[in-house]
Amino acid sequence: MSRLRFAMLTTFYPPFSFGGDALYVQRLARALVRRGHHVTVVHDADAFAALGGAPAPTTGATTEADGVEVVTLRSSLGALSSLLTQQLGRPVVNGRRIRRLLDDGSYDVIVYHNVSLVGGPGLLAYGRGVKLYMAHEHWLVCPSHVLWRHDREVCTGRECLRCVLHYRRPPQLWRYTGYLERQLRHVDAFVALSEFSRAKHREFGFPLDMAVVPAFLPDPEPLPADADAPPQGRPYFLFGGRLEKIKGLDDVIPVFREFARADLLIAGGGEYGAELRALAAGNPAVRFLGRVAPADLARYYRHAVALLVPSVCFETFGITIIEAFRLGTPVIARRIGPFPEILEASGGGDLFTTGTELEAALHRFLDEPGRRERMGRAGLEAFVRLWSESVVVPQFLEVVRRAAAAKGELRVARALLAQAES
Repeated sequence: MSRLRFAMLTTFYPPFSFGGDALYVQRLARALVRRGHHVTVVHDADAFAALGGAPAPTTGATTEADGVEVVTLRSSLGALSSLLTQQLGRPVVNGRRIRRLLDDGSYDVIVYHNVSLVGGPGLLAYGRGVKLYMAHEHWLVCPSHVLWRHDREVCTGRECLRCVLHYRRPPQLWRYTGYLERQLRHVDAFVALSEFSRAKHREFGFPLDMAVVPAFLPDPEPLPADADAPPQGRPYFLFGGRLEKIKGLDDVIPVFREFARADLLIAGGGEYGAELRALAAGNPAVRFLGRVAPADLARYYRHAVALLVPSVCFETFGITIIEAFRLGTPVIARRIGPFPEILEASGGGDLFTTGTELEAALHRFLDEPGRRERMGRAGLEAFVRLWSESVVVPQFLEVVRRAAAAKGELRVARALLAQAES
């Protein structure tokens, strides 16, 4: 099988990252390396620092222990570099370097992930080869990325200028010029992470077809011996994720004021943490764990009665849902966005809309013998069938193969076909 050269461009990449999109890029890069391909990831440390992260200590290209080549961009202008990209829609400061990296690397495939601050739509014209865009967020149709209008409600219709002002962000005038649409023509295939997200892009005017390739996690592995020990003796429900208003914990914490049968453990950190701690003040049933290392988090997942996913915004997938499924833990999720799609495909949990429905679901998992085990087993089986690396990465590569064939990049298409058939 011919070894292909992949370049991935993304604003964030671990450890210079905040959320799940960067972890997805890392997982995909590692999965491709394991399949014999070369992968270079280009990310922007200035953007991470501008949004509150620590500055990158070094720049340049390094090869990580996992075999992924990582290029960390950093300029003397710092946050101003990110602001110029956000405002002008192109990589003003790092553009020449990125173009040289892509040209010198002779990449067969270029994958754009979250490019909002690493280069914006102007980046889509850079480089040659087969080009894919992965829609981790709704940035293609939403200046705030998340279709959360005026920082208070799900977006049901465009009020973009007023909305970005509510977010205290400068408007992106290029969004009103047709510039984005012109740059999209440089991309050969667009990928949504769920049927819901594809439909939402279409609803908000995205003009091109999108394939659907879901998020994934590595195939299940044997757990360490200490994973058998529950983190506490009292039953608990778990939330895992960033502490942001859009994650919906404002609706969950009050339920546990009167729900005395189990605890609520909250794993994660974020800018909304102080408000949530104030909401939970005086309630010993609600515990904030802070940021938990992945190895330790697996133990919390495994022994939870269920994972709670109460997001109030339109997410593109629900990675914490399949994290729970991978460990045989069922899920209680809000009836919004892609969550119904995932739970209906798996049978691995319950949906709720109101606080009353949430409380009823909590009681059902504690009252009905075998419910947790039955739904957890269904979730695990669905994970192996639908969202494991060995299933999803071939789907991604098939999208690349079809795009290569349509573009006339027959060497790339043949290499991927040979790999699929081997």
